[in-house]
Amino acid sequence: MINYIRTVWKRDGIAYLFLLPWFIGFFALTVGPMISSLYLSFTYYDVLSPPKFIGFDNYKKMFTDDPRLFTSLRVTFLYVFTSVPLRLLFALFVAILLNKGLRGLGIYRTVYYIPSLLGGSVAIAVLWRKIFGGNGVVNAILLELIGWKAPDWIANPKYALYSIVALSVWQFGASMIIFLAGLKQIPQELYEAAEVDGAGKIHRFFAITLPLLTPVVFFNLVMGMIGAFQAFTSSFIISNGTGGPIDSTLFYTLYLYLKGFSFFEMGYASAMAWLLLVIIGVFTAAVFGSSKYWVNYMDGGR
Repeated sequence: MINYIRTVWKRDGIAYLFLLPWFIGFFALTVGPMISSLYLSFTYYDVLSPPKFIGFDNYKKMFTDDPRLFTSLRVTFLYVFTSVPLRLLFALFVAILLNKGLRGLGIYRTVYYIPSLLGGSVAIAVLWRKIFGGNGVVNAILLELIGWKAPDWIANPKYALYSIVALSVWQFGASMIIFLAGLKQIPQELYEAAEVDGAGKIHRFFAITLPLLTPVVFFNLVMGMIGAFQAFTSSFIISNGTGGPIDSTLFYTLYLYLKGFSFFEMGYASAMAWLLLVIIGVFTAAVFGSSKYWVNYMDGGR
């Protein structure tokens, strides 16, 4: 065993030294907190006193005695299943437009990518709340163009969530860049052959572009879905940390935050965090499982 360790050290020792900062961060900032939260999920812990082991009571409470949790799940699912497809469609549409060989393509890519860098910031969420407020820019434009005095989108429970969806769609830049890279990998010979055969633009899109772009769609779908389930800042800022009006923007992560840091139910919040991990894992596994039916690769594999 000692000889094996010496052999490995001689062969890979320098590499492990370079990886040491990452290993320290991984175990100290990821694995350690995960193990702690797993233990706390089986305790009553109010932050101010030592944890008290209560078994599965937190998990039982989630499913039997917390209707607001199901409200947060409903809001989160609606947000995920609305924002992710819309962002993918919009990103793909813009990527196709930019793939036409426009002059100054780098400038366009930068401009469209900037919202992805800024969209998760507190300042943008505050600005978004002002834009969609009763006296915001959106309502002023609607009043000027069509004479419609629109409602306060943020304060109306029917529309508040969709203003956050709009913010998510606005952050399409990262997906757009990946789509654009995927489009550049499609051989032009395929389009030329299809055009010779009389295929129109729409037919070429559905017969060539979309099938060969499915690996990129798959990647963007998985990453976008995971990110949407963890969305927090926009809901917290736009609703002033309440999830209102009438819990219409109560994301699961926001409710988890309120339970842990406002109501000091840290044990219960830890159990909620593990439930979220399971939910994300199930949906991610479902997407991976379905990929063999719709994801096509250049080599013909699935």
